[in-house]
Amino acid sequence: MFAVIENGSRQHRVQEGDLLSVDFLADAEVGASLKFDRVLLANAGGASVIGAPVIDGAVVEGEVILAEDKGPKLEVQKFRRRKNSRRHTGHRQKYTRVKITSITVPNLEVVTASGK
Repeated sequence: MFAVIENGSRQHRVQEGDLLSVDFLADAEVGASLKFDRVLLANAGGASVIGAPVIDGAVVEGEVILAEDKGPKLEVQKFRRRKNSRRHTGHRQKYTRVKITSITVPNLEVVTASGK
């Protein structure tokens, strides 16, 4: 079973047990529970539910693994030729790491593949 959730104007495809990096949450503590209620799509082995725009009552729950994680360092360099003008700055985005613990979607039956 997987779901597509929206968080911070980004869409993520998640399953139970996945690790997910979301935008930094200042009030998140390690071990705290998070709920993502903007579920756009859910699939359970053949049966799907598509929201318009979100599925009512659907919730994806996660547990905070790392309260503050850093992304890759980005270097920004501006150069103007023949003007003796150079500017060098850097940026490193903060993230919060979350482990998906459960996906709950009302009126969605999990379909398992049967051997023939």
